[in-house]
Amino acid sequence: MPNNPQGRRAPVDDVDRAIVRALADNARLPNNALAAAVGIAPSTCLARVRALQERGIIRGFRAELDPAAIGLPLQAMISVRLRAHTREQNESFRSTAPDLPGVLAVFHMAGSDDYLLHVGVAGPEALRDFVVDHLTTHPAVAQTRTNLIFEQIPGRRYLGH
Repeated sequence: MPNNPQGRRAPVDDVDRAIVRALADNARLPNNALAAAVGIAPSTCLARVRALQERGIIRGFRAELDPAAIGLPLQAMISVRLRAHTREQNESFRSTAPDLPGVLAVFHMAGSDDYLLHVGVAGPEALRDFVVDHLTTHPAVAQTRTNLIFEQIPGRRYLGH
């Protein structure tokens, strides 16, 4: 993230919001088409996109994959509660969880659970093995709770306008 000693970002204006919305819908949109969609010159659009990246508002461009198409048809959200809330246990789990096989996302949470893992696996046996082999055996983990995902419905818009 860019260096910002006050922890604040410059405000996002209507043009920036339009750029972010268009890129959220299609991150592969060519600059000329993006500029036309938001009503600005291509050179201005390119400068705006670069500024949004430098400010940390646009963090990256990624391909969205279909987990089932790549052999991970069963998805689950697994809540993880740590044994103790020490920096050591927290960092131990935080540093290993993203690299576990099948982990699609890791969320550090406030509330009764400490982490939420979004995982994709080949089937029920693979899910059981994941929990047993990687979570219940981890020295920092006290408890897990697994919920199956029937469907993922993406949010429609960023910036609410």
